[in-house]
Formats: sequence, C-alpha cells, structure tokens
Amino acid sequence: MVVKVRNLVKRYKELIALDHFNMEVEEGEILGLLGPNGCGKTTAINCILSLLSFDKGEVEVFGRKMTPDAYDIKQKIGLVPQEVSVFENLTVRENVDYFCGLYVDDKHLRRRYVDEAIEFVGLKDYVKFYPKKLSGGLKRRLNIACGIAHKPKLIFLDEPTVAVDAQSRNFILNGIKELNKEGSTIIYTTHYLEEAEMLCKRIVIMDNGKDLVSGSKEELKAMITTSEKVVVSFTSISDEELSEMKGLPHVIDIERDGEEYIIKFESGINNLTKLLEFIKEKELIYTKLHSQLPTLNDVFLELTGKELRD
Repeated sequence: MVVKVRNLVKRYKELIALDHFNMEVEEGEILGLLGPNGCGKTTAINCILSLLSFDKGEVEVFGRKMTPDAYDIKQKIGLVPQEVSVFENLTVRENVDYFCGLYVDDKHLRRRYVDEAIEFVGLKDYVKFYPKKLSGGLKRRLNIACGIAHKPKLIFLDEPTVAVDAQSRNFILNGIKELNKEGSTIIYTTHYLEEAEMLCKRIVIMDNGKDLVSGSKEELKAMITTSEKVVVSFTSISDEELSEMKGLPHVIDIERDGEEYIIKFESGINNLTKLLEFIKEKELIYTKLHSQLPTLNDVFLELTGKELRD
C-alpha cells in the first residue's frame, strides 16, 4: 500500500474540514478523489503530505509514518497544486529547473530530467517564455512539469484541468495516463465526472470532509438503487398516464426536466421493453427516447441528495 489514511480529523475552530477521513492507495493505480468544491479534497492532500497539521488520525506513505521532516519520503512525491504555483520572474525552463533542483543535485541528471519534463508537457517551444506570456492552459502544463520533473513515484494532482481549454485538457489527461504507464501511482482530485470515469481505476467519493464510499466505477454504481434511466420526451402525456407509468414494475421514480421525463428503474430485466409496451398501449407519441446506465453523479446524488457540481 502506497498511501494509508486512517480516521483523519482536521478542525478549523468550529469547522470540521476532515471528519474521520479514510483512504488507501495501491501501488501503480490512479485513484480518483471525487467530490464537490469545498468538500475537503485539498485539505486531505495537504494533511497527507504533512503540509498541514491535523487533530487526529494516522497517515502512512510508502509504509512509513508521514511527518513534516520525512524528506526521504517527500523526495519520492510530486505535487501539482490546484492553484498555479510558479515563479513569475523565471522562464519556463528556469521554473522547471528550480523545482527539480529541490530533489535532484546532480546537474547532468537534472538537465536531462528538466528536458524530459518540458518535452512531456509540450512546452519545448516556450522554454524562454515567462509565465505571464503563457495562456491558462500552458500555465497548467508548466505547473505539472514543475511537479513531476524529478520522476516521483507518487503524484498528487489537485484539480489540474480547472479553467483550461479543451486542447490543454486532453493533453493533460493523456499525459496523466502516460505517467501512470511509466510506473507512477497517482492520486487525482476532481469534480469532473467524465475525468474520473476516463482515468481512475478506483474512486473515493467524499463530501463534508468524510469518505462516503470507495471502489471501482462498477462497484460504486452497483451500490445504488437506480440501475437504469430512460429519458423520453412526449408530445403530450396526462397526469393520470404518468401515475400509471409510475406503477410499472421496477419504476422507482419519474422526474421532469423541461420537456424530458427521466424514468428511474431499479434492478430488473426488460425494463425498456415494458415501458415501450406501455407507451404503445396508451398510444403516446414521443419525440426522443433513450436509455442510460447510472453515472457517478447518480451515485453521489443518491448518497448525498445533491448534484456533484452543486
């Protein structure tokens, strides 16, 4: 186990930022830490890295207790913070060299690592640029280069794609996959569902400082009541017909979203077939109908009663 967190508590006077938070990260995986803004993701990372003190709990990294002065452990860790943290008075290359130099003394080795990091994030044509001359997406890439240049075995990426353009976002996500293929264990925090679906082998869902559930995407989706949703737009449907539709086998609920009706089913077979038979029997006319499997947002909604991005 690369990271083991047990019953972590962090208080700010009356506010409980982490409430007996637990997490385990296995070697070689990409673990997604998923939750809305303000749920405690960044606080958890800072406590794990001993950048913040905490009130209660245990943190082990690489099988050892993590402490503020555990420099030999920290040399194996890379952090890409949510806020871009680079020096505005240094060029792209000077920034990457500075952060790499915090861990790598050998000048020849450091030069190679810096070149490789710049190449990896696609900033080869910008090595003499100062950060103020870079777009938001390129700054994010520089932020990543500074955090991974020393070849860490464990990388924390805290919301690395916030407010970036689509091209840089895809570049960053593909780069994370490549880092993982090269052997890095990655903890990835996000509130973007599609990123977690794409990248993460396992996911921890947290809210209000607590870990609610953890598991693979398939395991998380199997935990909730909803197993299928059908989205349909009718040209016309009466309240009585809606009430009868709610009485169909395995129907949990029907929600209206504008012109669409979202019909939620619990586990069962032939749910869509039975719905179509009902529609035919009632001679209802629809303009759109499609079936959806549950998403991570459905998991979060059922666990907390709110949307992930609320």
